[in-house]
Amino acid sequence: MPTLDILLVLGAYLLGSVSSAIVVCRMMGLPDPRSEGSGNPGATNVLRVGGRKPAAITLAGDMLKGLLPVLAGQALGVSPLVLGLTGAAAFLGHLYPVFFGFRGGKGVATLLGVLFGFHWAVGAATAGTWLLVAKGFRISSLAALIATALAPFYLWLFLGPHWDLIGITAAMVVLLFWRHRSNIQRLLSGEESLIGNK
Repeated sequence: MPTLDILLVLGAYLLGSVSSAIVVCRMMGLPDPRSEGSGNPGATNVLRVGGRKPAAITLAGDMLKGLLPVLAGQALGVSPLVLGLTGAAAFLGHLYPVFFGFRGGKGVATLLGVLFGFHWAVGAATAGTWLLVAKGFRISSLAALIATALAPFYLWLFLGPHWDLIGITAAMVVLLFWRHRSNIQRLLSGEESLIGNK
């Protein structure tokens, strides 16, 4: 792999390792999201512990972590494989951040940013699915699981058989489901919390 490609992937991981939730909560004088609510450093938990404004900032930050490296790869004209690896590196940085003891979030917003970087329509379709399910059921994790499960299909629908991107995205979705295993258990038992509940 050329040096530029390696630097792009490494840079994506380091950017992904910057926890928007922790940084935002520290700057706004809020409790550490890892010790409050669900304990997850993500936008949904920041909504629980701090309200809409810090949650919106966290969401934007987490999405940009996935979007910007992929856009950089697009601008540099890297191959679809390297582009997919760049997105995966940003996603893994969010899940396992080197700057925060490898204790990160669940990756939904960062994956969404990656998908917008691959193609705006893929990101829009995934985000639209999340909004539709979230509005209907008011369960963030359920919306995330359904929306991201459809992401490989949306990639095929809008980009065609780019199997490198589709395969890497499918791997990210599997990892995202693994990170949501406790949510899945609560969904099955009917105990998952609703959006906006403490």
